[in-house]
Amino acid sequence: MSEPQSEPVAARSRLRRRGIYLLPNLFTTAALFAGFYAIIQAMNGNFEHSAVAVFIAMVLDGLDGRVARMTHTQSEFGAEYDSMSDMVSFGVAPSLIMYEWALKEMGQLGWITAFIYCACAALRLARFNTNIHVIDKRFFQGLPSPAAAALIAGLVWVMLDFQVSGSEIKWLVLIVTLFAGLTMVSNIPFYSGKDINLGKRVPFFTILLLVLFFFVLIPSHPPVVLFFLFTSYAMSGYLIKLWRFIKNKKKSESHTPAP
Repeated sequence: MSEPQSEPVAARSRLRRRGIYLLPNLFTTAALFAGFYAIIQAMNGNFEHSAVAVFIAMVLDGLDGRVARMTHTQSEFGAEYDSMSDMVSFGVAPSLIMYEWALKEMGQLGWITAFIYCACAALRLARFNTNIHVIDKRFFQGLPSPAAAALIAGLVWVMLDFQVSGSEIKWLVLIVTLFAGLTMVSNIPFYSGKDINLGKRVPFFTILLLVLFFFVLIPSHPPVVLFFLFTSYAMSGYLIKLWRFIKNKKKSESHTPAP
């Protein structure tokens, strides 16, 4: 009687393994859908929905990799699929949102600016995939595409919240779009947070600050808080670059022999 039961057990085990491998890709598909939804809403003029969808895609994009690592289901397919999803959600969607919201009125200059951002996102993702085993894990090389998309979406969301139309600030939109795009393909270092040990004990005050930030500060006024957060992150890389430059300059001066 034991032999007939072994096949169903083995079959259930195989199905469970397939289900686990499917799980991170479901998160990636959900992120892809959020990016696609952002594009559709932008084409329909619902820019607030577009901005929120980009943020949702960013959260889902962060989850798929963590789920894959937690369940030990990383795969080449998942990595490639994630890159394709990122290109839609953080490359095509933000550039189209900015074009439809503000850059369309600028004619040729507007769509060229939107394309530059889209091309920079593609280059950023391609460089990340090829340098993933080379670069310092603690820092990203250039602004990550989800953070660049969040900066774009945050600008749209916060301006709509203050009832400012894209046509009123089209030159600011152009500058921010170019800044986000070109910073993605720069060599500016941005802290990745990958060296943070979530299993490590932390002071109670740290937990209190996190609770206040995620459950009090962000819900109090999401557009302003999120835009300020990602603007600060986008500028942090330049501060790190400046600090490294000053540090290296002082080190070289200290090693220079006196005449």
